[in-house]
Parts: sequence; C-alpha cells; structure tokens
Amino acid sequence: QVQLVESGGGLVQAGGSLRLSCAASGSIFSINDMDWYRQTPGKERELVARITSGGRTNYADSLKGRFTISRDNAKNTLYLQMNSLRPEDTAVYYCHANIKTSVRFEYSYWGQGTQVTVSS
Repeated sequence: QVQLVESGGGLVQAGGSLRLSCAASGSIFSINDMDWYRQTPGKERELVARITSGGRTNYADSLKGRFTISRDNAKNTLYLQMNSLRPEDTAVYYCHANIKTSVRFEYSYWGQGTQVTVSS
C-alpha cells in the first residue's frame, strides 16, 4: 500500500508565501512524475505543476514565476513553494504521483488534499 500525505496548507494574506509538502510512503519501488493539482468548488481539478524523476518541470502558464515545484528523491517527498499568493490561488491542493510498486507495476496515487486560503 502506498500513501501520499500533504501538509503545509493554511490561511495566508495576499502577497504571502506557503510551502506545501507531500510525503510518499509504503511499498515504493520508484516514483516517476509527481504533480500538484488544485481544485475550487464547481471547477475541474487543474494541473499546477509537474516534475519528472529527473527534475524537469512544467508549470501552468498563469503560475510561472510565482510557484516552484521540487522534489527530494531520497525522502520520496514533493514540494510546492508558493510566493506572491493571490486570493484566486485559494483552492484545495492535491499531490499526485505515478509510483511503481515493483518493476512491472505502476499506479496513480492521490493525496487527500490540503486547503490553501489567501485573504485579500
């Protein structure tokens, strides 16, 4: 069994910063792509940023320059540094990862989500 556990969400004023973490644990052989998504009520979940096992990153165009995704492969942990936060960044942020539990099998896993609220 594999678990993704997010932490670091909370309430912050506009212009502030937060750092989200996502720790993967369990029967992990290797971790491929890891992502952050976010979702607000009534809207589809949207991709925030993605990082490959080799460290290549992709970001939603609207977030480039404010958010930074990173990972610590030794700790099986994903991070999202969010700077210059805006009220429109308010959402539940979800961690996602494609994880191999053996040489042959890869599965998609989601965290439980962490609430980020940015006040104006």
